[in-house]
Amino acid sequence: MMEYEGYLGTVEYDADAKLFHGDIVNTRDVITFQGTTVEEIERAFKDSIEDYLAWCKEEGAEPEKPYSGKFNVRLPPELHKEAAITARKLKLSINRFVEKAITDELAMIH
Repeated sequence: MMEYEGYLGTVEYDADAKLFHGDIVNTRDVITFQGTTVEEIERAFKDSIEDYLAWCKEEGAEPEKPYSGKFNVRLPPELHKEAAITARKLKLSINRFVEKAITDELAMIH
């Protein structure tokens, strides 16, 4: 994974074309890049993001920010109820409870 200005890119190698092809993965906007060497793909990655940001500015559009910190989670009603009650017992907001649960799970993986 590559990172620049908060944007994350993945790269795959196409052996038939002898070409690296990459995509930005943390935005709904389609941003791609390609190159034939590691240096080219790294430069193309940054250039694609710079081009995207410049295009947004030129168009007066707000660039999509990678990971705004907000996302919707759909839960079965019973699980939602249980999470809300448990959060209240722990004197936490439901947002803080979910944040803590995700943080704890990620710590177990890493």
